[in-house]
Amino acid sequence: MKSQAGVVRVVAMLFVIGIFGLLGCNASTTYVRPNVVDRLAGDPASPYHADYVEYKKGQIDEANLIDRLPHIALVGDSLSRDFYVASILDLLWRAKNNHMRDWFLDTDPSPDSVDSLFERLEPITPLVATEYASVGATVDSGKQVQLLGFLAPLNFSGQVSQILAEKRFPDLLLLWIGHNNMNWVSGLTAAQIKTPDDYLHARSVLFRRHYTEQLTRLIDRAKTEKHKCAIVVYGLINFRAYFNARAAAEELKQANPNLYPYLEVDYDHFRSMRPEYRGNMIRLSYLMDIQLKEMVDELNKNLKDCPNVHLDYSDALCEVDVSPVASIHAMDAWHPSVKGHSVLAEAALKGLGPSLQFLGWRAK
Repeated sequence: MKSQAGVVRVVAMLFVIGIFGLLGCNASTTYVRPNVVDRLAGDPASPYHADYVEYKKGQIDEANLIDRLPHIALVGDSLSRDFYVASILDLLWRAKNNHMRDWFLDTDPSPDSVDSLFERLEPITPLVATEYASVGATVDSGKQVQLLGFLAPLNFSGQVSQILAEKRFPDLLLLWIGHNNMNWVSGLTAAQIKTPDDYLHARSVLFRRHYTEQLTRLIDRAKTEKHKCAIVVYGLINFRAYFNARAAAEELKQANPNLYPYLEVDYDHFRSMRPEYRGNMIRLSYLMDIQLKEMVDELNKNLKDCPNVHLDYSDALCEVDVSPVASIHAMDAWHPSVKGHSVLAEAALKGLGPSLQFLGWRAK
């Protein structure tokens, strides 16, 4: 009966993911402060004030003015969205309405909201921020047909295609994706699960190959741009610290079954999160982070003659301490809480030093 209930829950989650596509939750979201024109008008020292003067004289319209401002974008998955497993109706409501309330693009100034990367960077420079992150996204081969999030997550290749379809390429592009590639037991036999070393290595190599293919598409476009382009590849989440938080949540739930009501659903959807498989999931994350760093080092060898492109690997998010149980959500003990999103934003900012220097975005 338990297995049947698990199948029902998985089917229900797949149905919800499909509805996500119908509601447009996988579409990109772009935000710029409504008062950005007033900000430019009141800051003659801004490097974009001259653009404002052109706008004021009627030489360019507001769209052109916004287009000239610095653009930042994020490629990612559910860890970069205001997402957690809950009831179907709640998921549907949040899928439609809860954009931007995450570590990258929260804009709510209240103290009980996420102190996002956008809010931390915006005092330095006016920004146009676009969030491409899609729930359930994986680093993929790019060979599957993706209908822009319709009835399916928008994977890495699909998000890259969205970016490349835009006329304006970002000045700063952040990549934090691959967590859904960590479900290492999926598709394996019991015998393979007992001796997974070769499989884990092969999985990390395939991950790097697919990641490289999509990153190369972005680099090739960046080379053609007239403005500086910085691309940052973040290592995956600190799974060892995360599982410490998860274990603490499980102990709390044993003492009080009313806590974390959707904790067990995670095991049906992501089998590798079960306690007996966590050790190898941590191992796989280390292997993938090594592959990402080596990938960036290798690609940088071909960028020596491209002064407008800066490519960087950052371990800021794979070393951040998310072990406090308050870092994970009170509904599913899987995705980040408000506090967890703020912790991720702080870490992500620390990993941007070289890129911000390259772009000339300096604090006053």
